[in-house]
Amino acid sequence: MIRSVVRGFGAALPKRVMTNGDMEAIVDTSDEWIVQRTGIRQRYLAGDDETTASLGEAAARAALANGGLTPADIDLIICATSTPDNTFPATAVNIQNRLGMRHGFAFDVQAVCTGFVYAVTTADAYIRGGLAKRVLVIGAETFSRILDWNDRTTCVLFGDGAGAIVLEAGEGEGTVADRGVLTAHLRSDGSHKEKLYVDGGPSTTGTVGKLRMEGREVFKYAVGMITDVIQAAFDSTGTTADDLDWLVPHQANRRIIDGSAKKLNIDPAKVVVTVDLHGNTSAASIPLALATAAGDGRIKKGDLVMLEAMGGGFTWGAVLLRW
Repeated sequence: MIRSVVRGFGAALPKRVMTNGDMEAIVDTSDEWIVQRTGIRQRYLAGDDETTASLGEAAARAALANGGLTPADIDLIICATSTPDNTFPATAVNIQNRLGMRHGFAFDVQAVCTGFVYAVTTADAYIRGGLAKRVLVIGAETFSRILDWNDRTTCVLFGDGAGAIVLEAGEGEGTVADRGVLTAHLRSDGSHKEKLYVDGGPSTTGTVGKLRMEGREVFKYAVGMITDVIQAAFDSTGTTADDLDWLVPHQANRRIIDGSAKKLNIDPAKVVVTVDLHGNTSAASIPLALATAAGDGRIKKGDLVMLEAMGGGFTWGAVLLRW
């Protein structure tokens, strides 16, 4: 059977680093408060010359180079983002143009922090359906552009960045020993919209708007929703937490990450954590974490890797793949 196998990975971060100490000069907060409640120590912020598309392009080029590929080898680009350069065209089309790619097709996926999980699942469906052989899957965000910098409960949480992987069609035997995407489980529940949303948009206010979040409410639901889809991935493949080599979660909050791993009996040593370095980069957080852990040699060929995320909407999902 056809499997969607990771061929390459890459990441890109803005030039500017903002530490918790820097945040203290902007809002009434402290490094101790931020670290204790979130695990975040710094984040990267896009400059005037950096956008979601430019960061996405850089991550895409890094993933192509890592996989020994060029844009000519790609059939489809999917970009997960909630902070596009323009309302339209899609940021993926913008990146396609920046790569000098005049063939294939490109589109965006919008599922906020779960966006990369949705995008990987979508790419897998296109590959297994025979509509594409190689897909460039990108998560790219500039959340700093939609933050209320007077709201100390949200502005300290988010950062900018991009990550990417190349998925390509490979042969599998139909067992969990196959390399590639093994299973995916996606969920959403729009009744939770008011807990995490942006208070603007083309069809409502005609403005971009700012991010609004009921942090305690999000935290209350997060661990349960995340463990739901991870357990579904285990059940559908006959695997358990003991079989897992790495959990690569959405990097929103260290307490949510730790709580989810504990509830599922996943060894903390198997959890990739980059929230301290990047903050919450929404759809970019999982590919950034993947690039970090694969780049430093932790994630190796043949490892069983679980990706999971929860985001505004609410949306949540998990993908189990063999690297």
